Amino acid sequence: MQILALLGGEPIISKKAQRNNTIGQEEIDAVLDVLRSGVLSKFLGCWDGDFYGGPKIQALERAWENYFNIKYAIAINSATSGLIAALGAIGIEPGDEVIVSPWTMCASATSILMWNAIPVFADIESETFNLDPQSVRQNITEYTKAIVVSDIFGHPAQLDEIMQIAKEYNLKVIEDAAQAPGAFYKNQYAGTVADIGVFSLNYHKHIHTGEGGICVTNDANLAERMQLIRNHAEAVVGGKEVSDLSNMIGFNFRMTEIEAAIGITQLKKLAALANVKQKIAMQLDDGLRGLIGLRCPITREGCSHVFYVYPLLLDSKLLSISRRTIVKALIAEGITGLAQGYCNLHRLPLYQKKIAYGKSGFPWKSPFYKGNVSYRKGICSVAEDYYDNKYFGIEICLYQYTKHDVDLIVQAFHKVWNHLDQLKNFSLCGE
Repeated sequence: MQILALLGGEPIISKKAQRNNTIGQEEIDAVLDVLRSGVLSKFLGCWDGDFYGGPKIQALERAWENYFNIKYAIAINSATSGLIAALGAIGIEPGDEVIVSPWTMCASATSILMWNAIPVFADIESETFNLDPQSVRQNITEYTKAIVVSDIFGHPAQLDEIMQIAKEYNLKVIEDAAQAPGAFYKNQYAGTVADIGVFSLNYHKHIHTGEGGICVTNDANLAERMQLIRNHAEAVVGGKEVSDLSNMIGFNFRMTEIEAAIGITQLKKLAALANVKQKIAMQLDDGLRGLIGLRCPITREGCSHVFYVYPLLLDSKLLSISRRTIVKALIAEGITGLAQGYCNLHRLPLYQKKIAYGKSGFPWKSPFYKGNVSYRKGICSVAEDYYDNKYFGIEICLYQYTKHDVDLIVQAFHKVWNHLDQLKNFSLCGE
């Protein structure tokens, strides 16, 4: 009889998966061209012909616009910076409330605080882990000014419903598509549906420049405001004769020519690289579907999924085994990139104690905030249940899995599921 590796048996997988590497000779050549040119950056923080950056920045932005069929692309040094620039561009005021998911990277919410506005967490829907439009509607108050909606794990949110709610309440929408480049929502790319979209070029995304990001919009005014915030707005608005000075406090969010050169080459690979992740997910679907108590990812009709993460849900009550035990058993079998839980941002100390700037509870305790947001446990019941009990996932964008690797992952799952009785005894012994 096979013995689970957790209990002393031989693991199914003997080697760790390699970190994903999408950099090839094309990127090396592109970087060498920049180095030989001597122009590593060409931005000037004043109203000048070089305010918009050098030739590689310009080329990356034009290539992104063409690829995603969007009017304006703004290259930036990270998606976090992009979210900050986007929120400043739409005119967020101190004390405004912005609705956001708790089930996303922390920057989706902290970027709101950067403008002294207040994150309000709406729950996620059960199928795709994205922001639930009904919960968004329930969390709108007289102070709500915007929605930050993430396309989590590579699957687009219910964007039509979100945009309809925004239209009803005169709200702006920022789409955090950091994990979903190349995914489709109906006939549009994820990231291009909202007023502003933000993409990530961080090293563990589908394509990357090490660090970096791209903001996109079809609104010329929003594009200009993001360009200003990116590059020392306060020093530029006079020469550029900008009349709306709200949030024209600029940063240095500028991308380098080296990163832009890499990005131009990486963008050409996006469809192929996303397809690799989709094939891995299909192989996992075929291998794991039917395992009792395990739910594989759902892709909604009219959407495509690019699988930054392959998300799973476990019914531990049905199995009478905790998620922690199941995950430990799978990791012991040698699966690389397996992680339980995800984010419940409203449970972070920052929000529980409502302390951000200084020690006195700013911006929640300030004259300009008139609302009364709560971050108590229970406000996002689906997200909390998934975090506490049900969710675990395989980080297939972070690692390089071959077809053989995926076959072994499937074998590891089946080995664990075929010996659940061993895990039940293990749990009873006090795990």
